[in-house]
Amino acid sequence: MNFLIIIFGKIFSSLVRLLNLGNGSTWPGHIALSLNKDFIGQTLRKSKVKTVLIIGTNGKTTTSKLIRTILKKDNLKSVYNMSGANLLNGMASSIIISSKWDGKLKKDFALFEVDENAFPLFVDSIKPDFVIVLNLFRDQLDRYGEIDTISSNWKKALEKLDNTTLILNADDPQVAYLAQSLKKNVLFFGLEDKSLSSSSLQHGADSILCPKCQNKLSFECFYFSHLGKWQCDKCGLKRPKPNLSKLDFYPPLEGTYSLYDILAAVLFAKQIKVNDKTIKNALREFKPAFGRQETVSFMEKDIQIFLSKNPISFNESLSTVRKLGGKNILIVLNDQIPDGLDVSWIWDIDFENILTKNMNIMVSGQRAYDMALRLKYAEVYAHITDNVRNAIDKMIENLDKNEKLYVLPNYSAMLETREILTGKKIL
Repeated sequence: MNFLIIIFGKIFSSLVRLLNLGNGSTWPGHIALSLNKDFIGQTLRKSKVKTVLIIGTNGKTTTSKLIRTILKKDNLKSVYNMSGANLLNGMASSIIISSKWDGKLKKDFALFEVDENAFPLFVDSIKPDFVIVLNLFRDQLDRYGEIDTISSNWKKALEKLDNTTLILNADDPQVAYLAQSLKKNVLFFGLEDKSLSSSSLQHGADSILCPKCQNKLSFECFYFSHLGKWQCDKCGLKRPKPNLSKLDFYPPLEGTYSLYDILAAVLFAKQIKVNDKTIKNALREFKPAFGRQETVSFMEKDIQIFLSKNPISFNESLSTVRKLGGKNILIVLNDQIPDGLDVSWIWDIDFENILTKNMNIMVSGQRAYDMALRLKYAEVYAHITDNVRNAIDKMIENLDKNEKLYVLPNYSAMLETREILTGKKIL
């Protein structure tokens, strides 16, 4: 059965790409799982591949590409989510596309970024060799629920695993707490650079209560949102000491939030015995994943895209653009199924303290007027058009020769923006 599924899936995926209807990264897997619910598990269990799962609210796609870049430099082959499709159908599609015609998966690693809700489902059929947990923020509350619910589901899933190495973010209280009572090999990454820290809690921060006793946490410092050096003065729970906290090379991405992705990738690489020289050389050649600080040339102008899909990622994107001296910003807000239908989260973005009066701002997308209203309350003037192509055209026609346009879209808006700029669909 799986042999026929793979043959059909490969043909279907090739046809989709040939007709420029997308990347063929979801439908083959959807069909495969309809015919065989355990297609992913059966295929991976029959191979010698080591499975790595990456979960978290922000940074999954970037961390995955960082690891893939290192693996490739070390002459190791991997199967991974095509176009960041992180549901079960996306993983199944990736396996179909990467398998040989005889149905065998001849790779060293299966590297999958996994949707927050899909992680427990995946663990039911696959026992991964590694699980990397990046962070946990509020995101799509109408779909995921509160972060306490997600962390509880993750912990139950992790308790089913026996020989899995966990790589956790020490600076995120909810993530670090996942290691409690788990008899597994656990490694931590976190930051130690005081120059990147702040003494005040950011607007819209999430995990400020102890995940063990619900007492308010004490923080020595914050790196962003609730990530920082924390401890509970009531029950004694505190931030674990990171196994990796510093980089001895210039990071390939801007922003404090990107440092966590890089640390996670490097810590994983060290665990599989990739040498330091190979890691450094690989990351010098790293190119951002689509929509994640990716720069696209359009009409002889540079446009850099910062995926911004929840309050924390939006705050970090805005802060990074400001540090880069960006003055021209296009914000694109949609409310499609992949985004979450509730856009009330935009009121938790810290526009008041990040944007400056000299910035030229336009808003677009299906919920452009919601965003314009939010900016009005922040006393920020913005141009408005709900047509994304028109918005891009209007912004770039007034750019000076050396200026760059920064686009901050949520997920479906990022896909729409990239299709306009490149003429190609991702999914």
